[in-house]
Amino acid sequence: MNYQPKKIAFFIIISLLLLFLVTKLSKANELTNGKIQDGFVIGSTVVKFPTTETFLMNETALKEEKIKTVDSILNNIEVVVENQEETTEIKEDLVKPEKQPFIPTLPDFNKIDTSKIRRINYPEDKAAFLNQLKTNLQSGSCRIIHYGDSQIEGDRMSAYIRNRLQNLYNGKGPGFIPIVQAYEHISAVVTPSENWTRHAYFNPRETKFTHKKYGVYNSFSRFTPLYTREKDSLIFDSLPSVQATIKISPSKKSFSNLRSFTNIGLHYGNATAPTTINVYNGETLVKSGNLITDGNYHNFKIILPTTPESLRIELESIISPDFYGVTLDGSEGVSLDNVAMRGSSGTVFSGTSDSNFSQMLNELNPKIVIMQYGGNTVPYLKDSTSVDNYSRYLQNHINWIKRKTSKTNFIFIGPSDMTTTENGQLRTYKLLPYLNKKLLEMCTSNNVAYWSMYDAMGGENSMQHWVDQKLAGTDYTHFTMSGNKLISELFFMSLYLDLTKK
Repeated sequence: MNYQPKKIAFFIIISLLLLFLVTKLSKANELTNGKIQDGFVIGSTVVKFPTTETFLMNETALKEEKIKTVDSILNNIEVVVENQEETTEIKEDLVKPEKQPFIPTLPDFNKIDTSKIRRINYPEDKAAFLNQLKTNLQSGSCRIIHYGDSQIEGDRMSAYIRNRLQNLYNGKGPGFIPIVQAYEHISAVVTPSENWTRHAYFNPRETKFTHKKYGVYNSFSRFTPLYTREKDSLIFDSLPSVQATIKISPSKKSFSNLRSFTNIGLHYGNATAPTTINVYNGETLVKSGNLITDGNYHNFKIILPTTPESLRIELESIISPDFYGVTLDGSEGVSLDNVAMRGSSGTVFSGTSDSNFSQMLNELNPKIVIMQYGGNTVPYLKDSTSVDNYSRYLQNHINWIKRKTSKTNFIFIGPSDMTTTENGQLRTYKLLPYLNKKLLEMCTSNNVAYWSMYDAMGGENSMQHWVDQKLAGTDYTHFTMSGNKLISELFFMSLYLDLTKK
């Protein structure tokens, strides 16, 4: 048989063109394990075949370009982060009075190319928003509540941002800490006796209490089961008295600002039985009394002249109140509460007691609320409609809190880049960029500032390089401690540049 070169070449070209046309019919399919595979679905099987998009993609060139982009971001700020390392041992002056004149520590960004910093997006009236933000931070007493998902567990991100702001505007202490902690907290040591239990409204696996009084921090701890006279009248009068303790001391792992606190608040509510309280600093009794048993929210305040080396709170009652946690603050300046909600997407607020939340919010009087959600929804988003629905649902919860505040600035931190496996390659979840866009639109149209963490770290497919540099974990979602400092500095820097802009 005579094979002519022209015919062979023509056959190859036609075959390649036909195969290329078939790529137009191929599509990305989500497998049962959540991964993406291009190809054709035949029954329950996906036959691999590239789409036009993946066929034409130059993987090597794209990856090299992304590495350059991310490296330029990281190299730009590493010198600043290195100068903010936390100390590891408690200094003697921690327990001395704090009445020394405050001198702000101003960051030196002379070596920084600020054009590479992802800036915050503001509502339409940016000037009014920033003026109120400056007023709040400079007011002499500014509580900030930092809500978020597992990305901020253990005071990650919050500790760094808190320390930076306290260096600028004064302030001491780590703020809020739950009595029973689901994860290690790096900024203070709070140790409850073994009879305490934790109850979180945001935990979908928990049965919710019908009173819905979970407070501003969306969780509480108890040292007895919940009894009521109506339901438990037969055993109510025979209940034994139960004792419980909470021990509090500064952390040896945190920034020095966070290891100094003199204003301690024990936040509680739903107290229905007499409860005694004794507070000791070492072996010295510093305060005692009885908690208020009207069922409402209250703050039992403990004001000390110096930071306690070892504080012990002793409680006794037949029925425990709900304890929302402790706040460990200085006497002035910035306080920042870390409220981490593992697994939450930020849609857990409006289902709780309106009156209880409002009572506690009025006492805490936060002047800034930072919300950091979205990452937990990403793997479950199926299409643009599901993104739109989530954005609207989240908006309702943000506005539910906003209606209870006055002159409070709200800032939303969007999700980081997150990757999944697509055709054997690690890629950003397809709907993540659209989610980031919709969250930005929703926030800025509701007088909420928005910072895109996704764009700040390099955008699409940037997470892989953060993992390669050991700045993020192998789940391709959460940052390591080193990565937390970098991403926190990027946020702080973007905020600081706007606060100091002439």
